[in-house]
Amino acid sequence: MKNFMKIWIGEFISNIGSGMTAFALSVYVYQLTRSVAWVSIVTLLAYLPTILLSPIGGILADRFDRRLMMICGDLFSAFGLVYMLICMQMGDIGVPPIVIGVTINSIFVALLEPSYKATVTDLLSEDEYAKASGLVQIANNAKYLISPAIAGVILGFFDIRVILLIDISTFFVTVLAVSFVRKSIQTIKPRQDNFDLFKELKEGFHYIIEDKGVTNLVILMSFMCFFIGFVQTLMIPMVLPIGSVKTVGFMESVSAIGMVVGSIVISILGIKKQYSKILMVSLIVCGVFMALIGTSTHMAFIVAASILFFATLPFVNTCADVMIRVSIPNEVQGRVWGLISLLTQMGCVIAYATCGFLADHVFEPIMQKNGIFAMSIGSIIGTGEGRGIGLMLIVAGILMVVVALLLGSRKSIRAIHVV
Repeated sequence: MKNFMKIWIGEFISNIGSGMTAFALSVYVYQLTRSVAWVSIVTLLAYLPTILLSPIGGILADRFDRRLMMICGDLFSAFGLVYMLICMQMGDIGVPPIVIGVTINSIFVALLEPSYKATVTDLLSEDEYAKASGLVQIANNAKYLISPAIAGVILGFFDIRVILLIDISTFFVTVLAVSFVRKSIQTIKPRQDNFDLFKELKEGFHYIIEDKGVTNLVILMSFMCFFIGFVQTLMIPMVLPIGSVKTVGFMESVSAIGMVVGSIVISILGIKKQYSKILMVSLIVCGVFMALIGTSTHMAFIVAASILFFATLPFVNTCADVMIRVSIPNEVQGRVWGLISLLTQMGCVIAYATCGFLADHVFEPIMQKNGIFAMSIGSIIGTGEGRGIGLMLIVAGILMVVVALLLGSRKSIRAIHVV
């Protein structure tokens, strides 16, 4: 657990920097273009290369030193941020440098994530998985809890370039932490057999498809990622019309308290049994509060609903993570996690690719004061800028509840045994 904690601290700090950049870029692009579609495109490109290349990153994690893969992924992903910073310093403040920079960053993150997930299995025993998952989520949640508030304050006094400099510096902290751990544990010898990409991908798919419980979990989590992708993309454009950048930053940070509380509960107490039941109930509650986020223009109500929405996510993620981890042999976990990341995160990709267009051209127009839903749904949730996005979140939340009921109760998922 000691070595895991060293890596965890490095990832915690790195995630704060990454979250600051993500928040600042969303605000920067929206204020530059006044288009939700452009925000969703930038968000899409920040994730799509990582998602598409994760299976290859997973194969490399199984063939080579997983800690070395993490170091390379962290260092090279910083190049995208450096590129954006240089362009801004030279006076290019348009969207194209942002698009190129986030794409470069995302490509190399594909080396990091599968190796990080497989490293958890390398360093810990099975009874430590749930607590470690809670800690991993605390680190991941730092980008939602701490980052927006810090970024919002910094943007009140400086521009986005300061945020990029801070983020670049955090990568070196992670690299140092992983380097220390790599020296203290046995290095995995590279496999000597011939590299066959399609063969190894096929082997990874075999472990996913062979176990029906894992197959259904992957399908369920793909739907969850799709619906959560709407929240990630639409929250800032929905709230900016009723609040300043600083207010929105603090709102996102306060809302993420729920994730931290849920993650701390899991990291301290763990989850002992009934993983499948907790998974389904958490997904249903998550959908309910997602829908409630979109029903109001009152900041306090939005924050309260967001806190409760985020509080359920650690339970969903931990249950799915542990149930898959105990079902897959350690020696193939790199490629399997890479493939699972591809399959589940495609839900986010579809959300990022569609929600901006839907918001700008369908939902926002119908919820304006003269829109077709102004006198019906508009009389309940309000009309004007951001209210179409609110309706989108309501619809997404309802669909999430339906999917949880239909897929979460599958016998194959309930049959997965966790010690």
